[in-house]
Amino acid sequence: MSDQHKILHQAKLQLQQGQLDEAVNSLKTLLEVTPAHRDALYYLAVCQRRQNDNQDSLDSLTTLINANPEYGRSYQERGYNYEALGQAQESIASFQSAVEKNPALLASWKKLEHYYREAQLDDKAHEASQHVQWLTNLSPQLRTVCSLIHEEKLFIAEQICRQYLKENPHHAEAMRLLAEIGGKLQILDDAEFLLESCVEFYPDYQRARLDYVQVLHRRQKFGQALRQAQILNTASPENTHFEIALASENQALGNFEEALAIYQRVIDRNNSAKLPKRGDNHAVYAAQGHALKTIGKTDQAIDSYRSAYQHKADFGDAYWSLANLKTYQFTEAELSNMRSHVDKPKTSNHDKVHLCFALGKALEDRQEFTESFEFYQRGNNLKRQQSQYRPERIEAEFDLQKQVFSQEFFANHQSSGFDSRAPIFIVGLPRAGSTLLEQILASHSQVDGTMELANIIGLAHRLGGRRTAKQGGRYPSILTEMSDQNLRKFGEDFIKDTQIHRQGGVFFIDKMPNNFRHIPLIKSILPNAKIIDARREPMACCFSGFKQLFAEGQEFTYGLDLIGRYYSAYVDLMAHWDHVQPGAILRVQHEDVLLDLESQVRRILDYCELPFEQQCLEFHKTERAVRTPSSEQVRQPIYTTAMQQWENYDEFLQPLKDNLS
Repeated sequence: MSDQHKILHQAKLQLQQGQLDEAVNSLKTLLEVTPAHRDALYYLAVCQRRQNDNQDSLDSLTTLINANPEYGRSYQERGYNYEALGQAQESIASFQSAVEKNPALLASWKKLEHYYREAQLDDKAHEASQHVQWLTNLSPQLRTVCSLIHEEKLFIAEQICRQYLKENPHHAEAMRLLAEIGGKLQILDDAEFLLESCVEFYPDYQRARLDYVQVLHRRQKFGQALRQAQILNTASPENTHFEIALASENQALGNFEEALAIYQRVIDRNNSAKLPKRGDNHAVYAAQGHALKTIGKTDQAIDSYRSAYQHKADFGDAYWSLANLKTYQFTEAELSNMRSHVDKPKTSNHDKVHLCFALGKALEDRQEFTESFEFYQRGNNLKRQQSQYRPERIEAEFDLQKQVFSQEFFANHQSSGFDSRAPIFIVGLPRAGSTLLEQILASHSQVDGTMELANIIGLAHRLGGRRTAKQGGRYPSILTEMSDQNLRKFGEDFIKDTQIHRQGGVFFIDKMPNNFRHIPLIKSILPNAKIIDARREPMACCFSGFKQLFAEGQEFTYGLDLIGRYYSAYVDLMAHWDHVQPGAILRVQHEDVLLDLESQVRRILDYCELPFEQQCLEFHKTERAVRTPSSEQVRQPIYTTAMQQWENYDEFLQPLKDNLS
């Protein structure tokens, strides 16, 4: 046990024994060494409140919240302080923030239920009562697991949950919670198995079935997810959460008319004068907007996004979705609304992140670059606080790949795997032009465009096995030990599992950028697959990634230093693949495509062994669903105005330049 842990343990014992002065002294000693120590600040605030030093407690909590904005217990403690000071509204807002961050905080739900009943807010009181009832009925162990999950203490949560399942086999909620932990740890096959078992044992447990839908969706098993969503909707036809899940799975399968009909049905019902106004309409409008954007109905998507923020004034996702169209110009009123909400204490951290990125884009379009950068930087800092990303781990992984995979390895695996020629992988960094390359190729009569498929990354996770950050995993070294039979089976499974995304073309595209980290896996299981490296000038690529808010993943983009290091490591790894497999990967420079489209198109088609077709030059006329931030850009002819946009921010980009080797 480290000295810090010893001091903290001692302080907690002193607090439990009522030795408040001694506990405060112990905690202040720890904070002298580590001023932003989360647990020390929290317990200090608890001690101060119990000593009736409410203002000192609130000051400690302000420091704690600034350093850890997602820590729900700090808001709960703030609620107790405001309650002691007789500031009811501030107390209610704090308890509301607490359960937003951590829905497992029973004490906050009890306080909210009391406040809501006093104010005769029956709907809110009923919701709070349901949470109180659910948490009260949970065993203390599982209640602790719930809380630990929301505090991102997943290792401890998993240990407690597994022990509980040993003592209570097939316990429904324990299985569901363990699956939730698996999902957060990216162990999606385990999560899927647990939830599949759970709904078999308890077919009426709808919460587990909804989680099952979501895990199947993350694994891109959209057909299975749709069937599970249909079961939920049959059982509860007007449950909005189930309807949205059904619409989402239809959308994932390309059934956009069905998805849009469901969204509209929910909106119409929620807007009915016969029903109370629903608080979730903003999310439904946003989902509707995403579907409309994907199929190119931009004007209608804009209307949906505007309706979303009209139903929730600080709904950051609606504003960011408008900005993420890349072609939208914000009005003065919208800009004023975003500014007013981004600094409000009641605005959630999630909404603040989206508002910051939206304001960055809005001000960039107005050429107000200094303030634009301030918002981009602020949004990235908020995201970075939530991230567990460590560049050293990625760089160590890349170094290991260079050590393990030599020319000899690739020579020995030329005839391994499944011999399909159908897949075309487009790899690289996000915002490097991969969507444009996909749109060009998908305009060819023999090629299906799909999406960023998760199959290769999922297989890599499975091969890696269970691991901790210190232990590492079996992957990628395990590839050197695998039989040809196993590798062939993995290749066959890839072709079979991705069939659902295809429309009958001879070839199909997987444009998951991060697959550049899995080139040996791809070439081992699919030796005839084509791989295209979408490369973009480093400053342009990295800054474009920095100002993009991604739906999930890509945590290396939330810092100029981080993305610079990642780009350099990526270039170094791709150089290794070129050295050990000369000519196997086609590098396509984004700037070359913009400046000489026809030459690059012919070069790409030659590499893919495809005949030239004129529609590849007229890619912007191709009608297809495009699911990336560049969807509107690839529906326009080639333009070069964005090539040097980073230069407008040159004075702020030294940390990026320092990390680009």
